[in-house]
Formats: sequence, C-alpha cells, structure tokens
Amino acid sequence: MPEKKSNMGCNFIKLAAKLAIKIIRININNYLCYMKRIKDHYDYIICGGGASGLILASRLCNDNYFINKSVLLIEKELKNTNDRTWCFWEEGKGEYDDIVSHSWQNAKFKAKNFKLNFSFNPFTYKMIKSKDFYSLMQKKLKPHAQLDQVQEKIIKINTKLNQVVTDNNIYKADKIFSSIYSPKILQSQTKFPVLLQHFYGCVIEAKKSCFNKEKIDFMNFDIPQKNETRFIYVLPESNNRALIEFTLFSKNLLSDKEYLEEIKKYLNSIDTGGYNIIKKEKGQIPMTCFRFDNYNTKDVLHIGTAGGWTKASTGYTFLRINEKTKELICHLKKEKPLNTFNQINRFWFYDLIFLDVLYKHNFLGNRLFKKMFEKNNPKTIFKFLDDKSSFLEELKIITSFPFGPFLSAFFKRIFKIN
Repeated sequence: MPEKKSNMGCNFIKLAAKLAIKIIRININNYLCYMKRIKDHYDYIICGGGASGLILASRLCNDNYFINKSVLLIEKELKNTNDRTWCFWEEGKGEYDDIVSHSWQNAKFKAKNFKLNFSFNPFTYKMIKSKDFYSLMQKKLKPHAQLDQVQEKIIKINTKLNQVVTDNNIYKADKIFSSIYSPKILQSQTKFPVLLQHFYGCVIEAKKSCFNKEKIDFMNFDIPQKNETRFIYVLPESNNRALIEFTLFSKNLLSDKEYLEEIKKYLNSIDTGGYNIIKKEKGQIPMTCFRFDNYNTKDVLHIGTAGGWTKASTGYTFLRINEKTKELICHLKKEKPLNTFNQINRFWFYDLIFLDVLYKHNFLGNRLFKKMFEKNNPKTIFKFLDDKSSFLEELKIITSFPFGPFLSAFFKRIFKIN
C-alpha cells in the first residue's frame, strides 16, 4: 500500500508539472503575441483625427523644436467628406482664411417684441466646411516624415503603461493626447449639470430671393419655446440659398421629424416661393462645466471637447481649439506635466452659474439672451464670450440678467447647498 501511494504521488507530481509547463507555454505565447502587437515607441500619440487632433499634429510637425520627435495620429475614419461645418467670429486675418467658404460682417438677433440688427465689427463671422479643413491639414502634414498616420479603431488608452490599444495594434508613447469623447463620464456624475446643444440643419434653395446674403440670423428666438431654449440660426450663402438650423439648449434630443417640422414652419413664415432641400445635417455638443481635466495624468491629456475645450455656455469650439493648441505647444516646450495644463478661470465660473440657471429654468433661455443683447453692445458680448472682456464689462453683462435665479445659483455653488 505505501508503494502504491508513492506511485500515485509521483504521477500527480508529473501531471502537475506537465500542466504547469503547458500553462507557462501558453502564457509565453500570449506574451509573445502581445509583444508582437506593440509597435515602435513614439514621442507623441494623438488619438482622434478631428479638428483638435489635426491642428495639434500640424503644430508639432511644423515647429522646429519638435523636429526630432516622432508623432503618431490614430483615426478610425477616412476624413475626406464634409461631415460638419464650423463657424466662429474672429478679429482680423486668421490662419484658415484660405478655406473660409463664407463670411459675414452683419447679423440680426430676434426675440419676442425685440429685434436688433448689428455689425460684428471688429470681428468677422466665418464659416469653414470640414472637407476643406481636412484637405488643408493633410497638405500641411504630408511633408513630415516624423508623422505616422493609421486608420484604426481605438479600444482603450492605458494611462498607467502609456499605451494605446487599437483593434489591430498596441502603441506606446511618452505623451498621449486624446480627443475621444465619452458621454458616459458625464452621465455618471451629478455635480455638474449637462445640457445639450443639439441642432438639425437644412441647406435650402428658394425660388425667391428671401435671404440677405450679407447678414446672418445669429439667434432668432421668435418661435414657440415649449418650455425650452429654442432658436433658428440662418447662414445665407446667397439671396436664395441658406443653411437653416433649428437649435436647442436642452436636456433631451428630439426625433428628426420634430426638428424638420420646426424648420418647415420657419420657412413657411417667410416668402420663399417654394424651396428644395439640398442637404441635411445634425449634431449635438455637450454644454457643461464638468472638470474633464481631472482625468488627465502627467503623460495623458484630453483635448478638444473631450478635454473641456468647448465654450460651455455657447458650444463654440473651433477657435478655442486653435488657441488651446498654441498654449499646449508652449507647455510642452517647458516640459511640464500634462495634468498641469488646463487651469480654470473666472469665465469658467460664469459659465457654471449660467448653466446652473439654464438647467433648472430652461424656459428662461430666450429671456436671458434677449436681456444680454438688449442691454449690451454686441462687441462687448463677443469679447465676453471669447473670455477676453474686462471685469467692468463682465459686471455690466451679468447685471443684465434676472437677479433671483442667478443669486440663488451663486449661493448654492458657493455654500454647496443642494
């Protein structure tokens, strides 16, 4: 019996040894497969080839300071279509004037019982179509051998190992910049209110000259509000062709049919003589003061909308990306940790209070914007929205708004009253 037990023990040890060797081999094979997927190490990886990713890539590659730095740009889509339109106001000549498809010096603001025609001077309101932008950026990037571009889907970013995992490969870098926006981050928190700027637009051709090609409808609130913040936005390309957008600042999206019905109601209110819809577009932008920068690390920085670079109270993003990437280049040259880049200022707090009010009293939106344009010079308003106004100018704008809701929101933030 002892001999039999001894044989059984030996057999068990042999079996365990074989199993251990098999597991080791599997793990070694898995490790080798993993290592094969890891590509060359880069100095910088940019995740996302939209506006922020392309502008940052261009700034890195066209600055001699970074001439010996390797850059990888990862984008899942082939960016060669007109998938969006960017508009912004800008003073003087800009970096992208060569691809500005339309520009305007004059505008109109309208609300119930109020209408204001105004000049953008010293600014110009400009429109850029994304297809032209993508083409320009690729021309700027093409000569630079330091840049690699791959069309792959990003699965995750490992902030501990400085790795980007795609559906095909694993890439490593010293610094990672990500414009990958995740709505789940916003949905999982309640500290900061989240509204959506959502819109549906139609490029239409009318049979009559019913537009003024020299003047945009910046905001037309003279439509049914339905206890929300709703307006029509008109960008005329000619006297009979324009982009008409129905825009909301609210919590919930509508169906395509609902958006389109509101656009048709507006078109029926002007003498078009009949019209054809040439093109449709839609989109949504988060309006929030959520601290996206809290997700940055010393080596990983979120950029664009994913980094909180969108102006929270308006949804304007393009020109802010342009300025932020300039600041980021200076930051990189100083070799500072990336999580020290974004700093909040008093304009962030203004937006926070404004959104607190708009979130709780969404029906007040048209009244708030009406008061702002009714009591302030448009030039001052646009300086304020650019975060470039003086404190006295800001005080004048702030006191334009209804006192009660803003005072309540202010004290709730200051004293953290629920």
